[in-house]
Amino acid sequence: MGIYLNPRNIGFRRSLNSEIYVDKTGLIEKMNMVLDTEQKFICVSRPRRFGKSMAADMLSAYYSCGEDSSTLFEGLAISHAPSYREHLNQYNVVKVNMQDFLSMTHSVEEMLAMLQKYIAFDLLEAFEQVRFRDENNLIQVMKDIYAKTGRSFVILIDEWDCLFREYQQDSAAQKQYLDFLRSWLKDKDYVALAYMTGILPIKKYGSHSALNMFFEYSMTDPGELAPYFGFTEQEVKALCEKYEMNFEEARAWYDGYELITHRRTGDMHYAMYSPKSVVEAMLRHKFGTYWNQTETYEALKIYIQMDMDGLKDAVVKMLAGDSVRINTGTFANDMTTFATKDDVLTLLVHLGYLTYDSENETVSIPNKEVSQEYVNAISTMNWHGVMESVQASRRLLEALWSGDADAVAEGIDRAHEEISILQYNDENSLSCTINLAFYYAREYYTIVRELPAGKGFADVCFIPRKLHLDKPAAVIELKWDKSASGALAQIKEKQYGNALKEYQGDLLLVGINYNKDSKKHECVIERLRK
Repeated sequence: MGIYLNPRNIGFRRSLNSEIYVDKTGLIEKMNMVLDTEQKFICVSRPRRFGKSMAADMLSAYYSCGEDSSTLFEGLAISHAPSYREHLNQYNVVKVNMQDFLSMTHSVEEMLAMLQKYIAFDLLEAFEQVRFRDENNLIQVMKDIYAKTGRSFVILIDEWDCLFREYQQDSAAQKQYLDFLRSWLKDKDYVALAYMTGILPIKKYGSHSALNMFFEYSMTDPGELAPYFGFTEQEVKALCEKYEMNFEEARAWYDGYELITHRRTGDMHYAMYSPKSVVEAMLRHKFGTYWNQTETYEALKIYIQMDMDGLKDAVVKMLAGDSVRINTGTFANDMTTFATKDDVLTLLVHLGYLTYDSENETVSIPNKEVSQEYVNAISTMNWHGVMESVQASRRLLEALWSGDADAVAEGIDRAHEEISILQYNDENSLSCTINLAFYYAREYYTIVRELPAGKGFADVCFIPRKLHLDKPAAVIELKWDKSASGALAQIKEKQYGNALKEYQGDLLLVGINYNKDSKKHECVIERLRK
């Protein structure tokens, strides 16, 4: 065993020893299916703290012939798979974290030289009985070992894309790095599996990729690996039950990453949660912004303030709860090449700041935790109108609770004036303004737009979460250049209150109209008891 060759299984052992461990060993069965096939090249990109490094430690512990790991996997999902015994501890594993080598060096040449030297050191020490053609050539050393022993290699590369973040503007360094990886891995008989993890998908150069043999599983196309990175809804429910935490609150704080696996038998939808956030919330017994603490909001700020036509408009709409259509096809898989706002938004999907709906080709802000990161970033920018609307939303919500229709109308008027970047000519834009004006309502409510109700769809419903049942529910109907009383009458006529038939408590019926002549909003509020 060495540092890079067949490392000890301590990393995976620590995961198992932790108070919270969620079994993701089903990933191993997926990898067993591609061993020594044309599909043996796997690249997984996910946001930071989504379990990528833990998965690499797990694969290393399972495949490495340097140490018996059978006791670690007893009782876990993989132990019931037909392929479990066949591949357990049967391979030479080379495991590297590229960030380590990047941090110790000052150029890509130095980094690649150190990487090859250190891996070769472990190999030469472990296989001293092998006669090597060239001890200074890593690729030849691995060829010689495979030829002599017949045991192939599983190569695990964690944080493979770190160089693209450090050398963002150096395309020559990027290309040199990609060329090395291709030479090391492609068309090599000694490779049984090459598995890489990172935040970004593989960098494209023109119409092709230097690593075009890899099968990629990303936030925009997660494939069958969707449930293995992040926590599924069922896993979070189980943790909430164990730690006596409210699942509805956990969903509001941390849900929102909708990943879809396309199968011949039908699509599978997964609501994925950030593991970092869920674990922190359970152990601290307190919901809060934990994933955001791993990186400053300045990273987000860099991208949302870029001078791209329509970008600011898109961010404001998403902050209000809207989704925005995008084309992910032009994204170059780096952090510098941006031709349109869609490229910026696609990067934010890979970084975890947005979620992508592949069926509708739209993006949105996933949850309350990430939404707060946008507010933090905007608070230091010159988007004063947007920030003032968010800050005023608490007072507007209190006016709604007290039934002060005039104060609600005036608050929405101010929000409309402050969010002047939005085109304001129909009920959709009115809905966007209303949702941003009531931003603070997310503290207490699940907000649903176009909720099926009675004989139609209620425009906006505020449904109190279980921890906030002391707050009134609300059904809001919006009208454009008609009348607020007409909106209220429609709520009653079409029985929109039935949308909340399971709810017991105070219910506010709210009609809001925008008068295009006076450029003012009108509001009427009626309180019922269910």
